[in-house]
Amino acid sequence: MPLEPAPPSTTIAGGRSIVQLCRQAWGAAPTLPGGRPHTINRMTLHHTAVVLGDNRHAPSRLRQHQRFHQNDRGWIDIAYHVGVDRNGNIYELRSPELAGDTATNYDPAGHFLVLCEGDFDQESVSEAQLNGAATAFAWAAQQFHLASGTLGGHRDFADTACPGVNLYAHLTSGDLHTRIDALLAAGPVDLQRLCGDQAATKVAAIEEGQ
Repeated sequence: MPLEPAPPSTTIAGGRSIVQLCRQAWGAAPTLPGGRPHTINRMTLHHTAVVLGDNRHAPSRLRQHQRFHQNDRGWIDIAYHVGVDRNGNIYELRSPELAGDTATNYDPAGHFLVLCEGDFDQESVSEAQLNGAATAFAWAAQQFHLASGTLGGHRDFADTACPGVNLYAHLTSGDLHTRIDALLAAGPVDLQRLCGDQAATKVAAIEEGQ
């Protein structure tokens, strides 16, 4: 992603420190050759449609998703650009310079794709996860000069239940748009990559249930 590493103390969005755990930290495999460069013009919300349960499973689930997408689907990488777990941790996924992928009937080129870990037809969505998703979208809105009104759900573009009824309700009610606009109004949304030992320690803590 076109972001430079920086200490977490320098990353502020709406008055709090925001970091994005880099790919190496959660154990991502290398991106395969190929991919479609694209110009981002809207933002789209997804869920995994797999019950997460305990949040300590989130990093391993990302590894599972990536293996499935690369090995079974034949895609270059995990399909989405940013992931958010139940505790609001934000993960670097596919480079936003490359279009995502989908097994449904829409073209994700032009879409900035945020993945919320969980099945929100069966699980509730936490405040921390909503705020994490809003932060990722607010960063994208600022980075790619988008309005929060460009945000939609996967089901708005394809025949799918994604992102699940409980998460989609925060789109239809306007709640996520309001959160994004509030972050943007509070000042620059600076989502920075966290890599190296600090990031590895953070992921280890997540997997230990901390």
